[in-house]
Amino acid sequence: MYDLNETAELSKKASKQLTRLSSDDKNKILICCAKALRENCDKIILSNKTDLKNAEMNNIKPSLIDRLTLNDKRIDSMAEGLEQIAALDDPIGEVLSMKTLPNGLVVGQKRVAMGVIGIIYESRPNVTSDAFGLCLKAGSAVILRGGKDAINSNIKIVEILRAAINELGFDQNVIQLVTDTSRDSAMKMMKMNGLIDLLIPRGGAGLIRSVVENSTVPVIETGVGNCHIFVDSSAKLQDALNIVINAKTQRPGVCNAAESLLIHKDIAEDFVPTVCGALREKGVEIRADEKTAALFNDVVKAQESDWGCEYLDNIISVKIVENLEDAIEHISKYSTGHSEAIITENYTNAGIFINEIDSAAVYVNASTRFTDGNEFGLGAEIGISTQKLHARGPMGLKEITTTKYIIFGNGQIRK
Repeated sequence: MYDLNETAELSKKASKQLTRLSSDDKNKILICCAKALRENCDKIILSNKTDLKNAEMNNIKPSLIDRLTLNDKRIDSMAEGLEQIAALDDPIGEVLSMKTLPNGLVVGQKRVAMGVIGIIYESRPNVTSDAFGLCLKAGSAVILRGGKDAINSNIKIVEILRAAINELGFDQNVIQLVTDTSRDSAMKMMKMNGLIDLLIPRGGAGLIRSVVENSTVPVIETGVGNCHIFVDSSAKLQDALNIVINAKTQRPGVCNAAESLLIHKDIAEDFVPTVCGALREKGVEIRADEKTAALFNDVVKAQESDWGCEYLDNIISVKIVENLEDAIEHISKYSTGHSEAIITENYTNAGIFINEIDSAAVYVNASTRFTDGNEFGLGAEIGISTQKLHARGPMGLKEITTTKYIIFGNGQIRK
């Protein structure tokens, strides 16, 4: 019978060994694991095929099957991600500040590992290697609890990584996979204070809400992405078209894909038929307001629920707005705080948008698809934080560490 407490105890023990490893040791593990993923690519794909077959039998929508699918290129990208993490500076041991007090004490802060990080996630098996690599480089053991859709892929990936670590003579329990994919295992992880130091959920709104509401372990809330693009009256329309198509259709099933399009009324007559026609050619269903429907008839009437929806599918909501203020008001009401973009040639409007939109990533004249740790130069990411405490936006190495004060004295006592 699977014992989650035993798993956590082993992770805790492994995390202690990690604190003694040098940067070179951690990098050696990451490079070796990258090599192992490439060498065992066929085995991973075989396990992934079982997950894909089960997904098709369960009528999983195509955009989510895309997130689940592994192939030679994606596995190579997973390996490359580990190599990129190895090339990053090690955050552990960084001294943030040192100052000498009037009494002679020297006080500073030092960056240290969290200890054991638990990650509850859905569907995307590439998260398994990304999360492991980031946690290892940041000095923490990781307990992974993926969804049932990817269980066979995850088991094989973790088996390969653990074997590579063991072959180097290090504790393979720095990465562990919870093979029980029931709701009970997730709920138990949420209550493992003292064994798990930080919990990170990655997935849909239901999963994230459940973890945030039920966990007694500290949580970093990651991103449900109802991402907006506002096309202003001064926008270069060809640029706007390219950005909207990219943000919506490159990978519809990811959290930084655009879900809502707002169009300034002054350009609507020219831009709506063009952008909606291009979206329909790409197979995107358009949920539109009445003003948009009057300019392009191949749409579905939008419901109130559409304005706040993260579709993760070939669907987008489209609305014509009066002006910049109307767009900001709409976004402020329906945004999930992930990524928003304005397409404009008006410098003043760009500045207002940046200042007043309260999201983790705010763009001017670029696709929301760039909200990603690798694209931001952080290496692989562990998630996009949409909260405001501790970490916000793509979370790289530093965002999954903590600090402690270090104090040097020469015999001082408090009077």
